[in-house]
Amino acid sequence: MSKSRKLGLAVAQMGAVNLADDRRRVVARLVEMLREAAGRGAKLVVFPEMALTTFFPRYWMSEEEAVERFFETSMPNADVQPLFDTAKQLGVGFYLGYAELTPDGRRFNTCVLVGTDGNLLGKYRKIHLPGHSDHKTEAPFQHLEKKFFEVGNSGIPVIESFGTRVGMCLCNDRRWPETWRVMSLQSAEIGLVGYNTPSINIHWNEPVHLRMHTHLVSLQAAAYQNAMFIAAAAKCGSEDGHHMIGGSVIVAPTAEIVAQAVTEEDEVIVASVDLAVTEGFRNHVFNFAKHRRPEHYRLIVERTGAGAPLPQQDF
Repeated sequence: MSKSRKLGLAVAQMGAVNLADDRRRVVARLVEMLREAAGRGAKLVVFPEMALTTFFPRYWMSEEEAVERFFETSMPNADVQPLFDTAKQLGVGFYLGYAELTPDGRRFNTCVLVGTDGNLLGKYRKIHLPGHSDHKTEAPFQHLEKKFFEVGNSGIPVIESFGTRVGMCLCNDRRWPETWRVMSLQSAEIGLVGYNTPSINIHWNEPVHLRMHTHLVSLQAAAYQNAMFIAAAAKCGSEDGHHMIGGSVIVAPTAEIVAQAVTEEDEVIVASVDLAVTEGFRNHVFNFAKHRRPEHYRLIVERTGAGAPLPQQDF
């Protein structure tokens, strides 16, 4: 095994952010968790998707109202600056999810990676948008990501920092194996994901216990099959009566969960991960250069939905 390469990796899970909570109060919670993570040896902290506001796509409203109440026009901004200042003071980087309004008026579900100097390292805009855009009047709540956001245009970036290579995604992206494979093909050793996952699926009768089960299975399989650590941060608990799952975790390339939240409140979990573990799996189990056969995978990029079987070769 290669020489040990340790990194203090933390996940800062958030409990509910209600409609009445303002950004300054929310950011104060993030700062407190950042300080705790740094005190426990973390150099990189993962916050959830849409960490600054309630999960507003559950509410029917106009795009204009959503923009006015819930979107950020710059990052950082005055409300969020204390988090960036604290990161620089402590020498700790972080991942943060939020709703982004671009200067030309486009709307994205976005996350950023911030370095230990408090400066932006990179940005990702969510690709796999779940939910719907119409008003489902019979549903207990809405899931309007397709109404409020465009499909991301950032690709799936991998950033060299923290002595490693870091990939980013958001929420529903974690369920799609292509997300993690694209990171791994760029030699990512760590994948970061924030999420807001409702306990109830309004689109079909999915048993509630499967929400947590499939969440964890997706992360464990992705970590193993792509030889990477994955750090996943939930915003969870009951936001104004609407419940979301917790289950924040750090997963190793062995598919083992090395740290897991045990509450549905603000909670910091930390692991000292050895990045050298990724090398053994990348060299011996999933040696892409040696074993992948992309010429046989062309349907992955040629088809969006399932279709008819391909014609079979004559033997």
